[in-house]
Amino acid sequence: MSIVIRHSEMSDIPAIKAIYQQESCYSGTLQLPYPSVDKWQKRFEQADNNFYSLVAEIDGEIIGQIGLEHFSNPRRRHVANLGMAVSEHHQGQGVGGKLLSAMLDLANNWLAITRIELEVYTDNPAAIKLYQSKGFAIEGTAKAYAFRHGKYVDSHLMAKVS
Repeated sequence: MSIVIRHSEMSDIPAIKAIYQQESCYSGTLQLPYPSVDKWQKRFEQADNNFYSLVAEIDGEIIGQIGLEHFSNPRRRHVANLGMAVSEHHQGQGVGGKLLSAMLDLANNWLAITRIELEVYTDNPAAIKLYQSKGFAIEGTAKAYAFRHGKYVDSHLMAKVS
């Protein structure tokens, strides 16, 4: 299985939408169920120059996506926030690690980003382990961070400082 990481294209939007419409993907992020193609298309069309998106593919099939927002405020110019999702059929196969490694390379070696932040639900041990393996540390826990499946859930605030 050869995983190819590349920049997202507008033609990838239906495949990215298909990933985020999977229950584990919208439940593990701040996305809502039943995303529309139009919403994803507008998100990409309206993204400014400080947003970067990569996809993972196997044999032409998009199986994961990671996005990074590089902050433009002069006092936070060294910081970015990221989020990602991997198709349910390819979770636990190294896809997330490859996406994360590629985005970290872009951030640290090309965009001069020295702090990357993310939020991860406290009940997602696989994601927490992945982020920790790449040098992210839990800096705090936000209680009742988001509403999911009819109740409020907590989230760890994690960051990696290079």
